[in-house]
Amino acid sequence: MAVFSGQVHGQSSRPVLDIMLTNYAYPFEVNYLEFVSQGQQLKMAYMDVRPQQPNGRAVMLLHGKNFNGAYWKTTIDALTAEGYRVIVPDQIGFGKSSKPVGFQFTFQQLALNTKAIMDTLHLDKICLLGHSMGGMLATRFALMFPERVEKLILENPIGLEDWKLYAPYTNIDVHYQNELKANYETIKKYQLDFYYDNKWKPEYDEWVYLLTGWVRHPDYPIVARVNARTSDMIFTQPVVYEFQNLSVPTLLIIGTRDRTAIGKNNVKDPAVAAKMGQYQLLGKSTQQKIKGSELVELDDVGHLPHIEVFDRFIAPLKTFLRK
Repeated sequence: MAVFSGQVHGQSSRPVLDIMLTNYAYPFEVNYLEFVSQGQQLKMAYMDVRPQQPNGRAVMLLHGKNFNGAYWKTTIDALTAEGYRVIVPDQIGFGKSSKPVGFQFTFQQLALNTKAIMDTLHLDKICLLGHSMGGMLATRFALMFPERVEKLILENPIGLEDWKLYAPYTNIDVHYQNELKANYETIKKYQLDFYYDNKWKPEYDEWVYLLTGWVRHPDYPIVARVNARTSDMIFTQPVVYEFQNLSVPTLLIIGTRDRTAIGKNNVKDPAVAAKMGQYQLLGKSTQQKIKGSELVELDDVGHLPHIEVFDRFIAPLKTFLRK
């Protein structure tokens, strides 16, 4: 079985992953919530990591589109050491959870699925941390269920601008064809360019493997179709117009070097494209929209603060949670 590690590995030397990642071990025990949604029997994977000395509070971590729960390991370790119970779901369509091809993906539906895990675990209230796409989902969750959110933390969330104002629409069929072309080299190049400022560290290889270890599996077209649908969800369901409606204490942790913007590569005017994904500006403008929110800017940090500069990420997170 493939295991979580921080060591560099060429993908060709590692096992081909199946599309439920059953042959990849997460850093903590994985549980499953089984339920029916949209007429389909689904399994939603999650880790429920309990501290040795509980402080009575729980934190839920929501992954980004290009990731799953495994990349939260160091964050889980740090939070459980502080006494927090940490819940880490893989959303439907991602990681070890079901990949339903005919599923209508909406952030509202994913929020309902996430709430079902809370209900199953009898958690009345959580602190909610979302990264990237997980930030869009965390925002939608906090808008739908503010009474269930003690605090909201958005780590380099996407959706801070409405890309469809600038970028042409890419339909699901085109997204699917693009997903079929994905491989280790293309995904590593994307992450190198957009996430890490062309500075690669061996431990980053793990997150490329988890995205591409299944491309040689015969069921990979199922993953490609699901990925195409979730890409459409992200582009067509903005949360940017509703930040002013958030009513829970909110912290933005923003790596200012991040330039992530969906559809930027399809914008014909280079001047327009260059204005998209400017996180050193987007963090400030978003903080102005969310009443009473706090902003921590991490200079010279890209899209993944909790991977790239963990110590600089975890310190303000701990401080905010203690307040």
